[in-house]
Amino acid sequence: MGAVALGTVSYLMATNAEAEGKAVDYNAVRADIKNILDNEKYDDGSYGPVLIRLAWHAAGTYSKSDPKNPGGSDGATMRFEPESAHGANAGLHVARALLEKVKNKHPEITYADLWSLSAVVAIEHMGGPKIPWRSGRVDKPDGSHCTPNGRLPDADKGPDHIRDIFYRMGFNDREIVALIGAHAVGRCHTDRSGYSGPWTFSPTTFSNDFFVQLLNNTWTKKNWNGPEQYEDTTGKLMMLPADLALLKDDKFKKIVQEYAADEDKYFKEFAGAFQKLEEVGVKALAKPWYQFW
Repeated sequence: MGAVALGTVSYLMATNAEAEGKAVDYNAVRADIKNILDNEKYDDGSYGPVLIRLAWHAAGTYSKSDPKNPGGSDGATMRFEPESAHGANAGLHVARALLEKVKNKHPEITYADLWSLSAVVAIEHMGGPKIPWRSGRVDKPDGSHCTPNGRLPDADKGPDHIRDIFYRMGFNDREIVALIGAHAVGRCHTDRSGYSGPWTFSPTTFSNDFFVQLLNNTWTKKNWNGPEQYEDTTGKLMMLPADLALLKDDKFKKIVQEYAADEDKYFKEFAGAFQKLEEVGVKALAKPWYQFW
């Protein structure tokens, strides 16, 4: 396995495909993902948020206490039922179908690596931090490897539930708050989660604004026929019960305050937490990291 330098970009051209005499051109894969983000519009104008959600929900199934079926980004088992039909994954067929264009052009890359790489590219494309990424994820062959339902966070739960979910993956409180801060981008849809609306006024810009809005807005229960959620004074922004739970817990709230006051600190700590999220449970990661800068 050898490192190849392309301008300012260093790559390790090594994956499971190399054993078959094929090396993945990650420079080209990354460029094709960016091309989609540049030229194809979705929701508020970008596919970026849904690509992040795809990678998050694939990786967030990891359980360090289940060695027989640990989940995580390895495997890309959301390609199969029943995992593709889990309620938390509603709407993610959009992201999976979008990335088929890239997969068809680069069949040598695994789905698992493609999904995780697409999120890293999307975060940077929307103004977020550069996140080190390395290949090595393999694809499972069928749905017998799907993870059980219920491993992802519930939007209507409090701090104890949040910790139960994230501690199961091996995260600490700072990493938990950092990862939830990705709610700065994207929005909820009534036909998917049942909830409705964006968390920020800039849902296609990655920033620390989720924390700013969470702290500085007045949040009241929304009067509607949907599940319990909260709205700001304009009625245009929303927060989930699990978001407001970050303010009800003193340890979480202190971290929220830090991130709201210092975007650079947030970006640095989010980058580390997201890289960890994408790597937990992956057995054969290449070294070193791919540095896309």
